[in-house]
Amino acid sequence: MPDRAVVTGAAGGIGSAVAQRLRADGWDVVGLDRAEADLTDEAAVATAFRAIGTVGALVTCAGVTAGAPAHETTVEDWHAIIDANLTSAFLCAKHALPGMLAAGRGVIVTIGSVHGRVFAPGYPAYAAAKAGLAAFTRQLAVDYGHHGIRALTISPGWVRTPDTLTRVEDPADLTRLAETQRPGEPADVAAAVAFAVSSGAALLTGTEIVLDGGASAVQPAALLRPGPRARLGLPPLTEAPPSEES
Repeated sequence: MPDRAVVTGAAGGIGSAVAQRLRADGWDVVGLDRAEADLTDEAAVATAFRAIGTVGALVTCAGVTAGAPAHETTVEDWHAIIDANLTSAFLCAKHALPGMLAAGRGVIVTIGSVHGRVFAPGYPAYAAAKAGLAAFTRQLAVDYGHHGIRALTISPGWVRTPDTLTRVEDPADLTRLAETQRPGEPADVAAAVAFAVSSGAALLTGTEIVLDGGASAVQPAALLRPGPRARLGLPPLTEAPPSEES
């Protein structure tokens, strides 16, 4: 039976959609965001979880997308990005686990990113944080599985949120994006989370679910050549692509 769930980053984007979906499924949802607690500060997180009490599910959606090439990344920015995306999840898990251990059950779902698996230029700290998040979550599954606690990561690709839309410089970029994937919606991620925390997902632990609409399955170079584009049903490029190998 659904009971209490904590969703971090619940004020907007994916976190808001997750909180709404879990409430619709009958969970008693407590949303944590910067207004409620600094999730990178252990004292604040400990205080929040003492007030919340035992939870059956923890979903960590809090994080930031930011970065610069490594030689332009300050140590302060590195730590800020790592803390927002990885340390916050660690602290929330640390302080949710005692109640789960006492109850003999629980689910921890961390929201990762395909950027922890395939990479775009200029985001070294974000990539490290998301890759680390998936590894940390697998470790939780190993350490606490025999206590009835499951842990897994859900890693979306591009999801249409107010934050991601601010980084679209040209509306045509969305058309190009759709060549390799179906752009996601927050509700898509929320649906995956809803299943992950349900009793129907009893065997789902120690793994990473990639929700990128198939984008990471495509070799980017293939999309530059006429033959593969035609086979995928994509229109010709307006600029001359590299010639295909015979």
